[in-house]
Amino acid sequence: MAYLMSLFLVGLVLGLVAVASNPSPYFAALGLVVVAGMGCGILVGHGGPFLSLVLFLIYLGGMLVVFAYSAALAAEPFPEGWGSRPVLMYTALYVVGVGVVLGGVWGGWYEASWVTAEEHGKFSVLRGDAEGVAEMYAPGGMLLMLSAWTLLITLFVVLELTRGLGRGALRAV
Repeated sequence: MAYLMSLFLVGLVLGLVAVASNPSPYFAALGLVVVAGMGCGILVGHGGPFLSLVLFLIYLGGMLVVFAYSAALAAEPFPEGWGSRPVLMYTALYVVGVGVVLGGVWGGWYEASWVTAEEHGKFSVLRGDAEGVAEMYAPGGMLLMLSAWTLLITLFVVLELTRGLGRGALRAV
């Protein structure tokens, strides 16, 4: 299990480097999908399969639609690919930065401390993710509504920023 969690964590960091280093929204979308998948794998490994499923469905089902719409409106004729020199330099810079930070905190990490939610209580009636979902809807209902409102406002802001000067349904590219 520790090897699988290590694979998920490495994939998460590499996906974040792919998103941060690529200026083109087309190629950064692959990094976002990798980050979402690896993050969901980490949540499943730590005892949250339901929350992982909710995150995966909401993020990939909703936010990537907005991202695809924004990328279609802000189209570049010649986007920078993975093999271009600036992208490779940014990728190398970010990987070296992650290595420096990892070298600084390496002594405090132990595989024995990576336990899942079910290993803390062998005779627990509820799982960790079921308690979290109940908490999200009971006293955390106002926070859930605030989060939904924030996502709606973010949708309008992104659409307004990427609309450009074109008025109407069709615009000249």
